[in-house]
Amino acid sequence: MKNQPSIVLGTWSWGVGFAGGDQVFGNNLGTEELKPVFDEAMKNGLNLWDSAVVYGMGASETLLSSFTKNCKRENVLISTKFTPQIAGNSENPVADMLAGSLERFATDYIDIYWIHNPADVERWTPYLAPLVKSGKIKRVGVSNHNLAQIKRAEEILSKEDVHISAIQNHYSLLYRSSEKAGILDYCKENSIDFWSYMVLEQGALSGKYDTAHPLPVGSQRGDTYNPLLPQIEKLVTVMRTIGDKYNVTPAQVAMAWAIAKGTTPIIGVTKPSQVQDAVQVMKIALTTGEIQELEDIAENTGVDTRGSWEMPMV
Repeated sequence: MKNQPSIVLGTWSWGVGFAGGDQVFGNNLGTEELKPVFDEAMKNGLNLWDSAVVYGMGASETLLSSFTKNCKRENVLISTKFTPQIAGNSENPVADMLAGSLERFATDYIDIYWIHNPADVERWTPYLAPLVKSGKIKRVGVSNHNLAQIKRAEEILSKEDVHISAIQNHYSLLYRSSEKAGILDYCKENSIDFWSYMVLEQGALSGKYDTAHPLPVGSQRGDTYNPLLPQIEKLVTVMRTIGDKYNVTPAQVAMAWAIAKGTTPIIGVTKPSQVQDAVQVMKIALTTGEIQELEDIAENTGVDTRGSWEMPMV
């Protein structure tokens, strides 16, 4: 993707409904709150937006599209996903789900389209090739796939002269399974982008939360991370110390680490200030020593933040 920014902006927490921002993050955000966020990002060249049909069952895409529709199509990069678990029973569920996304975004192509998870690599992957050839998809990605599944998907697509150009997996200081499984190396060797999501572990690594200031109670992320905060606090303390050297927050250290590891972090944005933080991150280069120190302390926390939707990578 030409001139792709080094940070992707995520919209998982935009909109409400099943698997939407209200349930997962404890948010309730609409166009009024999010328009300034979108405008700030575009102004700063952060024009790559990641969504999925399953985020609020179309709510995230609908919100995002209300802004992208007002842009020149070539000035915005749209990433969205086919989620097998919500596929219909038609002859071509992938084309059908894509058609819904194209309609919501009022466009005739998606810049990068993903198979959201490996429910059945043999079944779903072949549907992508004709959609690339028809021009409805510019690039193909797979998300939450392990190395064997990635290689198999590539094998299926390459027979049609289509190739995987990006992988999107959960990857953070607390969850480096894609690295340990050799997926990051595979991506480097094959010129495939690796998009790291949950780099901030839904806010647990932002520096905003600790045992005295827990995540929103009653939200999915609060239920997941609040019990882990005692172990995570030591890591956040080191992130804060390193951040002070660069005059940035722990959240920005987490992002800078992900970029230093050769990945493209997906950062969920709900406020213009978070966009400004992301812009600042692109100017930071952590030292090898700092990266090692962060990873050592992260390993010592002993927590496992694998999501309920994820299979083990290793």
